[in-house]
Amino acid sequence: MKKYNFIFIFALAISSCVKDKPNSVSQPQVHLTGAKKVYIINEGPFQGNGSGSVSLYDAGSREVIENFYEVQNNAQIGNVAQSLNFVNGHYYIVVNNANKVIVCDNQFKKKAQINGLTSPRYIQPITNQKAYVTDLFANAISIVDLNTNAKTSSIPCYGKTEKMVLIYNKVFVTNTDKEYVYVINTLTDLITDSVFVGTNAGSIVIDKNDRVWVLGSGKTSVSAGRLSKINPLTNKVETVWSFAENESPGYLCENKTKDTLFFLNNSIFRMSITDATLPTTSFVNRGTKNFYGLGVNPNDFCVYAADALDYSQRSQIYIYNADGSANFDFKAGMISNGFYFE
Repeated sequence: MKKYNFIFIFALAISSCVKDKPNSVSQPQVHLTGAKKVYIINEGPFQGNGSGSVSLYDAGSREVIENFYEVQNNAQIGNVAQSLNFVNGHYYIVVNNANKVIVCDNQFKKKAQINGLTSPRYIQPITNQKAYVTDLFANAISIVDLNTNAKTSSIPCYGKTEKMVLIYNKVFVTNTDKEYVYVINTLTDLITDSVFVGTNAGSIVIDKNDRVWVLGSGKTSVSAGRLSKINPLTNKVETVWSFAENESPGYLCENKTKDTLFFLNNSIFRMSITDATLPTTSFVNRGTKNFYGLGVNPNDFCVYAADALDYSQRSQIYIYNADGSANFDFKAGMISNGFYFE
């Protein structure tokens, strides 16, 4: 990936609305180093015509470029910026309420746009030519041609489909409307199986032993949250961990070596893939923070957590070392929900 080795000097009006009034912020001089970059996905305000954004954090200089897409394109992303992925040398920004996926080059310059989507959430590359896009309201998963950047077909799947993983020519798709993870044969683009994982399962990872882990938040007074470990060869659940009924876990992710899981349950928790029980002590206690996003940097094992505060101002991003001690914190855009690490 091409590095950014130059200096940005600009004045930019932040597009996110605070209490229905734009908040103009002058961007100071920012020096970008050769260090790996971190992209923070900011949903932006839920209501009205507000736009999401992407913040660029340089771990070398510890400086931030706000509204990086707007800086590079003199245009806004739209509402709501949901997720970001890097495929075949291009960034794909999934914009939920605007019903589109923006395709950018490695300098974040817009090159194309994928339209014809209902309420897209996440994009999963299948091959160099094909990707799947999950959706909140389409009752289907879109199939996208990565060469033409066009939707070519869809896979019927009732409910709100969310995150996905690819293994053994199968895609495991979470669905927060259903109690199952759905299994798609990527050669035929057909759902071939479903695996019971409990209510509100939206996050999913693959560990170093090629096991698929799914975390569901459950539903208060109806069902408890569950962490499930699935064998993707057999599509069978091998182990289940159950949370207390008053807990609401989510945002499952893992470290670089794929042997340690992290998730939010108000505070941040850490769990080895070999642990027999759920952790009872938090990795980082949230205190008064409102954690809304979580990620682990594969370059240095640092844990990144987004505090959405009151959902009407810029989020605070906290970086924690591998031992849970505080490293650094900085401001990003409004309602930061996730991270993409170079």
